[in-house]
Amino acid sequence: MTARIIDGKALAAGLRAKVAAEVRRLAVDHGLVPGLAVVHVGEDPASAVYVRRKMIHTTEAGMRSCVHDLPDMISEAELVGLIGRLNADPTVHGILVQLPLPPQIDPHNVIAAIDPAKDVDGFHPLNVGRLVTGLPTLTPCTPLGCLLLTKTVLPSLAGAEAIVIGRSNIVGRPLVQVLLAENATVTITHSNTRDLPALTRRADLVYAAAGRPELVRGSWIKPGAIVVDVGIHRFAAADGTSRLIGDVAFTEAKEVAGAITPVPGGVGPMTLACLLVNTVRAACEAAGLPSPQLD
Repeated sequence: MTARIIDGKALAAGLRAKVAAEVRRLAVDHGLVPGLAVVHVGEDPASAVYVRRKMIHTTEAGMRSCVHDLPDMISEAELVGLIGRLNADPTVHGILVQLPLPPQIDPHNVIAAIDPAKDVDGFHPLNVGRLVTGLPTLTPCTPLGCLLLTKTVLPSLAGAEAIVIGRSNIVGRPLVQVLLAENATVTITHSNTRDLPALTRRADLVYAAAGRPELVRGSWIKPGAIVVDVGIHRFAAADGTSRLIGDVAFTEAKEVAGAITPVPGGVGPMTLACLLVNTVRAACEAAGLPSPQLD
């Protein structure tokens, strides 16, 4: 059996088209143009690439976008001051601070400074609490993308056994809450988990977000399971070439799984598309309009 490849690029393109149509409608019907501000600190090359992609997709969707490129040695107080000004700007509906931040800045303080209503990453403690308690909130982009990818294969997750490999605040922990809200039975694992392969073999849904290249082997996968690979790493081959790989040994896993996301072209494009969804929803909430059904 060879797994169905879940095409995140195509799904993300469709989602971005829905967002663009909604943005046009909001402009015509309400004179509302959603605005996203991205704050980028330092010179990290990967972060610069992510920011550039976010700005391109935001502009293509017809939204207002701006990026604040800040020097690596900026103080925490200066960064928090900028966030305060963005909080007060009525043309900015979403604020995203690109992580990681330099060591002199505590990311928790920065995230807490963002207006929860403009927290399109879904990282603010208030939004995390709303997610955990099942209240409406801006769902973190990568977990939302993982859910949407899964539901293209399995529309109802009720009763499915899921395993989340990784417990980060960005992916693992919020993904558990997203899956619980869909009535899946969820196991979350981490570096101290005993017999991870055996636990993984039980799962109908496997979410690999451990940050370890090709940790999840094909022998760990239950036949027919849906595998969503959140990891992304650059692998340097002996011949000097390089390629991107995930947390799952893709070549092995696709011979066992029922469906699997590739790396690249799986979760990454959906994360960016879900950022646009959250920005539109934040703009509608600010304007007192109903939240659009985009996903």
